Amino acid sequence: MEHGKKYREVAKLVEPEKLYNLDEAIDLLKKISYVKFDPTIELHFRLGIDPRHADQQIRSTATLPHGTGKTVRILVFTQGEGESLARQAGADYVGSDDLIKQIEAGWTDFDIAIATPEQMAKVGRLGKILGRRGLMPNPKSGTISQPGDLPRVIQEVRRGKVEFRNDKTGLVHVGVGKLSFNEQQIKENVVSLIDGIVRNKPTGAKGVYVQSITLTSTMSPGIRLDVNPVLAEVAS
Repeated sequence: MEHGKKYREVAKLVEPEKLYNLDEAIDLLKKISYVKFDPTIELHFRLGIDPRHADQQIRSTATLPHGTGKTVRILVFTQGEGESLARQAGADYVGSDDLIKQIEAGWTDFDIAIATPEQMAKVGRLGKILGRRGLMPNPKSGTISQPGDLPRVIQEVRRGKVEFRNDKTGLVHVGVGKLSFNEQQIKENVVSLIDGIVRNKPTGAKGVYVQSITLTSTMSPGIRLDVNPVLAEVAS
């Protein structure tokens, strides 16, 4: 892909062969953004896993201490006690058969779906719609919850709980905030996500687990991190 003039100019500030420490990378990330909106910061991991094997796949969550910077629209499939608890906790959309019908008709104007266990028999038929968008409730992502736990789950999502999972090539891509965050906020979010990746190492992973980490923001060049010092900083 041919990059534009602005991209090529800022790309000159990134040394292609250099591995940056975390503070250097965050400082540089601020300098190389040229867009007129508040871009999303992303981390891209290359992991030493073979996603063809079930015991080498990664899917879990991490809580970013400063949130994602995005307004998250939460939908909850539930009835009865769960419905009132979800509404009180601030869910944007709450229901059961009514929401399922809307989604079957093509509506998916929400960012995360949570369900109580008894709803999954109904929600399961939405697999083709929600699955391809990464919206299907799943116990590994903490989005299947008993009614009494709904307020906690909803508040965790509001505070910045993010899901991560590998793609077919073993890569993991996760947004970790906005470039308008200050350097310390960005660093704390990045550290929290890396810690989550490390703590959820698949049981079947062999050899070097975290092979590379790249920090970037929307439309900006990627900055490669020096993995071992970064992992040591996360562990300290």
